[in-house]
Amino acid sequence: MANIKFFSGKTTPIEMHRVRIIQKLNLPTIDERLEAMKRAGNNTFLLKNADVFLDMLTDSGVNAMSNDQQAAMMQADDSYAGSATFYRLEKALRHVFGMEYFLPAHQGRACEHVIAKALVKKGQMVPMNYHFTTSKAHITELGGEILEIPVKDAFNTTSTCPFKGNMDIAALKQVIAELGRDGIAYVRMEAGTNLIGGQPFSLQNLQEVSSLCRANGIPLIQDVSLLSDNLYFIKQREAACKDMSIHEIALAMAAASDIIYFSGRKLGFARGGGICTGNKQFYLDIRGYIPLYEGFLTYGGMSVREMEALAVGLYETLDEDVVSQGPQFIEYMTNELIKHNVPVVTPPGGLGCHVNAREFLPHISQTQYTAGALASALYITSGVRGMERGTMSEQRNEDGTEPLAHMELVRLALPRRVFTMSQIVYTVDRLNWLYQNRYLVGGLKWLDEPKILRFFYGTLEATGDWQQKLVAKFKADFGDSL
Repeated sequence: MANIKFFSGKTTPIEMHRVRIIQKLNLPTIDERLEAMKRAGNNTFLLKNADVFLDMLTDSGVNAMSNDQQAAMMQADDSYAGSATFYRLEKALRHVFGMEYFLPAHQGRACEHVIAKALVKKGQMVPMNYHFTTSKAHITELGGEILEIPVKDAFNTTSTCPFKGNMDIAALKQVIAELGRDGIAYVRMEAGTNLIGGQPFSLQNLQEVSSLCRANGIPLIQDVSLLSDNLYFIKQREAACKDMSIHEIALAMAAASDIIYFSGRKLGFARGGGICTGNKQFYLDIRGYIPLYEGFLTYGGMSVREMEALAVGLYETLDEDVVSQGPQFIEYMTNELIKHNVPVVTPPGGLGCHVNAREFLPHISQTQYTAGALASALYITSGVRGMERGTMSEQRNEDGTEPLAHMELVRLALPRRVFTMSQIVYTVDRLNWLYQNRYLVGGLKWLDEPKILRFFYGTLEATGDWQQKLVAKFKADFGDSL
């Protein structure tokens, strides 16, 4: 990806690839979108893809593969044990991260599951820069607790802090002093804090956390699912790393960690997942859970075709033209929304553009799921499917009370090598219109609220008839336009 300056003076991201295979899209009418949203219980996860125009729900498993990845899938060795495919993937991971041992799993949350099973004991704490929904669920299901200790700028939606994903070193020192080695299962760093706007951490901060952990005999585990974006931001924003290659940064990040794990649905433009370590004892401690929960040690629940594509995708991740596309598209979209005064998270992070729903809809209480309401309204008025990242994505306390999220965001993910610039422009236009008519939007309330990971499959209904009023206003402004 390159930021090309035009004769007009405008700078626009230019794709450093050409499209060779396409998939037809469908844009339902606004009446059809309203009915689809009702059928989905105002939960964008429950929309059928046939009803979606631009799918910005996630980048997991929906990044476009390269021609090299497609070709590699044809050489897959489907042996149950000892597959040549596994060893090609293992070789790629050793090259990228420099770690000796690799355990495959079917996706990132599977890695979280077996790591937690191996290392978390009841009552232990897991300090982290910020939680992810499934990482928190696996730890708490085993009787552990999480402790979020990001830097103070982490929750400032409008900021110039380049690394809002950094961990507070002073706070970590205090936690270690209070709990000791036995009270802490491990420290977790997430490369690209998903729930607070895809914000990165710096290599310096990671290394400081690593030094503190190693001095106290505490394992440091890194979730590198969003590694690609974090690599780009370190190179662009961290002065000490500007002359390092993307690969050198990746090796340095891995060297600071005892264990790294990833979702291949994000990292590597394919599907699958894995755990890497340079520590044989950690490898042995976790290894037994792979055949028990995932599959044999040389496939771990992945298809061999996915493994071949992932191996090639990992090498592509080291290409600066490849890792820059996501952040540059996101920065462009964020800046265009700022021109229209649409509230967004700054600085632009990775994964997607994050709209600040609390500022967008200041009249809607978090108890009525501000970000969920905005995601519903955006789909109805545009056919764009985003993801709620707010109070809906939390889980209730044991006493049934509702914890309010630090942020109410609608994430508009930009999968790599998928969208065109005109589609970004369309999304910005519809968000601009919705912001101008924001006081028509109302809240949501639960119809069916699951106890675990409710945001995935729970259903809600609108409070009042605000959706019908929104549709009427849209038709008045756009006529018969979709």
